[in-house]
Amino acid sequence: MPQKTHTNILATIGPSSATREQIEKLIDAGADGFRINFSHGTHEEHKERVAIIRKLEKEKGRYISILADLQGPKLRVGDFVKKEVYLREGDSFILDMDPAPGDETRVNLPHKEIFQVINPGDRLLLNDGNIVLVVEENNDHWARTTVVVGGYLSAHKGVNLPNVQLPISAITAKDRDDLQFALKLGVDWIGLSFVQTAADVREARELIGDKAKLISKLEKPSAIDELDEVVRLSDAIMVARGDLGVECPIQVVPVLQKRIVSTCRKYARPVIVATQMLESMINNPSPTRAEVSDVATAVYDGADTVMLSAETAAGKYPVEAVRMMRNIIIQVEADPLFYDMMENSRQRPHNAGEADSITYAATDMSCVLGKVSAIVTYTTSGTTSMLMAKERPNLPILALTPNPEVARRMALVWGVKPFVTKGIGKDFDKVEGVAIKTALENGFAKPGSRLILTAGYPFGKAGQTNLIQTVQIPE
Repeated sequence: MPQKTHTNILATIGPSSATREQIEKLIDAGADGFRINFSHGTHEEHKERVAIIRKLEKEKGRYISILADLQGPKLRVGDFVKKEVYLREGDSFILDMDPAPGDETRVNLPHKEIFQVINPGDRLLLNDGNIVLVVEENNDHWARTTVVVGGYLSAHKGVNLPNVQLPISAITAKDRDDLQFALKLGVDWIGLSFVQTAADVREARELIGDKAKLISKLEKPSAIDELDEVVRLSDAIMVARGDLGVECPIQVVPVLQKRIVSTCRKYARPVIVATQMLESMINNPSPTRAEVSDVATAVYDGADTVMLSAETAAGKYPVEAVRMMRNIIIQVEADPLFYDMMENSRQRPHNAGEADSITYAATDMSCVLGKVSAIVTYTTSGTTSMLMAKERPNLPILALTPNPEVARRMALVWGVKPFVTKGIGKDFDKVEGVAIKTALENGFAKPGSRLILTAGYPFGKAGQTNLIQTVQIPE
């Protein structure tokens, strides 16, 4: 049986949560999906973890989403002779293509594309922005910089270039190998890291085909410049606030988060808010008040899913982190103001087609009719359910689908509770019967209440929602 909350939880699997016992505890605590981070671990480890999730899915009678998150073109410095070096403010520091281990004066930066596009005056941010360098002079093989903000630097720390668009694809050779492996595993979503332009999304779409759905991770300012097009071309979006907060002024990130969530809702694309949500729970059994407010804000914004990264992958309290996140969601969704905010942020469709008009009308009907317990969508592709979720109704959305793959994907969509139904064929009366049975058996309705049913008829044609009907459940 699915969770009763509207907002979903995505947990990252890592050393702290990779066993069958821990994954089961995370599901029981409230996880609706799992992120497999291909920046770490081996293919064999990922295969084992996916197998565990699928087995638990069957045992618990729930559909669980799996996201394979590609590493992308992460830019990193090379090795050092010592474990770490200290860069002092005002000192000169050289980045070059020489693979020799570095010291306090230089280090290898094995990315020639960076040297080709940077210019004197550009800022380079190292180690999540904790070290700031300014380029003084450069050519195609090296750059001499001045340390503006110093600190300790160790091997393989990341490099960010704010406001610089690199002439590289978002998909590396490693990503292509990982992608093919992930598709063979049958994951539900592919996460595309460091999207710079809409062209990156198109490239990934060609490689993935119809074998999985695509989540574009927004970490670069250039992707925000093409936000509408990137969202439209993607199946879902992740607000990856870690690198976004390094690439952009950190005070801009909350504003961008709200803008991205609103744009995703406009195009009926699920949106995941991620990174540092309960960061202190990596080492502590409870979060800070600010972190609780941060998660609550994402829920109030209308995010489909909130994500835990290191909290569940490497933290000391992975199960407690998921449980805490679920408790925050429950508290926010119990607030009458929450649904007022969802209603006030609805975007009235203009010159819309049948599908948008019907799902919009279904939400209005649910407010006018008495005793409506749930909205039921019959969907073969998931489109009808996502359009319904776009309206953020104050009711559960029961997604009936003949496809287990669609049901798993719907586990990350706001308010949607997926169920796989077989044998309906083209008989609409059977849909009504299955809708009533599903709602009653899973505690989403009581005898005497109503359901609102939306579907595309004739059945089986993806993306066609042209039918709305109220169903009275017999006393």
